[in-house]
Amino acid sequence: MSTLMFETEPTAVHATITEEKLIVELAEGRGISIPLAWYPRLLHGLLQERQNWQLLGDGYAIEWPDLDEHIGIEGLLAGRCSGESRKSLERWLTARMLSNADVTEDKLAV
Repeated sequence: MSTLMFETEPTAVHATITEEKLIVELAEGRGISIPLAWYPRLLHGLLQERQNWQLLGDGYAIEWPDLDEHIGIEGLLAGRCSGESRKSLERWLTARMLSNADVTEDKLAV
């Protein structure tokens, strides 16, 4: 198995999310487009949650705090999809549904 080596650490400067893709602009000028299906938390996130992202450090990773998702740029370039287990994703989805149900109940009680 070979190891991916970079001359310099790849960093992101911007991210855009469409209904189907995560598009990341890199500091050196390249861009990369990744299917959202590779990152189920992004896929299941609401538009407002997807748009709430921030670069970590000098852009070595992107974080979506509302979705508890962190994606490293080296991993994107290496073609790595989410390593989250199905069981973990199911717990996260269940927690989201319960949280959304609580918000809905609170709105109805007002």
